[in-house]
Amino acid sequence: MNNKETKKPPIMLYTEQTPNPGTLKFVTNQMLYARKMADFPIEQLDLAKKWSPLATALFSFNYVKGVYICNNFITITKDEHQEWPDIMLDLKNFIKNYIGEGKAIVSEGFEDAKAAMEAKEEKQYIGDNADLVTKIKELLDKYVRPAVEMDGGNIKFHSFENGVVNVVLQGACSGCPSSSGTLKVGIEGMLKRMIPEVKAVEAIMG
Repeated sequence: MNNKETKKPPIMLYTEQTPNPGTLKFVTNQMLYARKMADFPIEQLDLAKKWSPLATALFSFNYVKGVYICNNFITITKDEHQEWPDIMLDLKNFIKNYIGEGKAIVSEGFEDAKAAMEAKEEKQYIGDNADLVTKIKELLDKYVRPAVEMDGGNIKFHSFENGVVNVVLQGACSGCPSSSGTLKVGIEGMLKRMIPEVKAVEAIMG
């Protein structure tokens, strides 16, 4: 019998720029939150304290204003008065050490709690509108979400009313200067072509 412990691979961590100059993507070779996403803007600090030890720890840096965790990366939103070259190394070292020590990333049960909160907030649709909303969600999931995830963010359906699709932008997409153009030229254009009932797409606060 081989009693030798299996060695864990060393923690690798690198950064990727995003279209949003206020956010930076920290990518690791470790799976942090597989096929799931957790978004904690500073306005929801209490939510972070309840459900994400990592996000809570990152908020101890007073220039961190948002933490988005998905698969093998963390997207961090900084204070506008800070420059990435001045803080990036500290954040990289902190994240690398945190992961290396095997500390909790997101607490068990968060997905169920998030689903319950979203179900409570989400408007219910009937008849033709229900079918339209299903199609809109499917298109966002298939064509839009993978692309924005590559940029360190996420897009979430919020509501559909009078031809207007309201979405919530998270991670790098939230507050991104180019997000309005992406919404209008890319996402809105696609949805209007594929679902004639869609007249516009607007981003709202989550």
